[in-house]
Amino acid sequence: MKRIGVIGVGEIGRAIVTGLCEGPGERPEVYLSPRGARAAAELSKRYEDVHVCASNQEVVDRSELVVIAVRPPDRHEALAGLRVDDDTIVVNVMAGVSVEELRKILDTGAPLVRAIPLPAVRERDSVTVTWPAHPATDALFGRLGGVLAAEDEAAFNVFSALTATLTTQLSYLATLSTWATGHGVPPEVAEGYVRGLFQELGRALGDESRSLARLAADHETPNGSNERVRTTWFTPARSEALAETLDDLLDRLT
Repeated sequence: MKRIGVIGVGEIGRAIVTGLCEGPGERPEVYLSPRGARAAAELSKRYEDVHVCASNQEVVDRSELVVIAVRPPDRHEALAGLRVDDDTIVVNVMAGVSVEELRKILDTGAPLVRAIPLPAVRERDSVTVTWPAHPATDALFGRLGGVLAAEDEAAFNVFSALTATLTTQLSYLATLSTWATGHGVPPEVAEGYVRGLFQELGRALGDESRSLARLAADHETPNGSNERVRTTWFTPARSEALAETLDDLLDRLT
């Protein structure tokens, strides 16, 4: 795709544009909606191939592929009356908005693809889940770190629910850092140690020869400190509560 549009220039929209403009290979022309005016202006000033349009309709008219990245509650206001030709490819990154619903909103026969890009596409270092598979979106997200094509929309929603756990993980790390600070460790030292500790763990995740359960076992000594914290805090009841939370989210997403 040589002409890509982005409607909704929030965190994910900015990350996609940055990844496209700073990565290797030929840069596409990128057209941004006026939504998120400050971010759009910053991107157009930084990259000569990025242009801010006067309206969402102009973004669509100028683009071969359009990424819709508005907040889900704003979708009706942002997309009302938008005319999308059947040969335009539409990539929907709005969580919980199905292909069927978006087709009704846009009233178009254009190919509609759902995607879950993460902020790390900015560095072209994140696999993006998509459904249904499409050559153009495979090429787009392949350039931004890779593609994982879900088998169907139900599986796509499961991946979407998993993605919603990211800030929970970060809040867990923040809680560890705060606990250490409460015991007299300077905040910057505590946070630096926690970051380094889990960055090392992240590198272990790259060893795909071991399952996640095997990795957990390999990081424990029988009757040791890791096992004590895990079995005391991460009890079967808490594991069940987490599963129930994800089930509730999956119901909402579907």
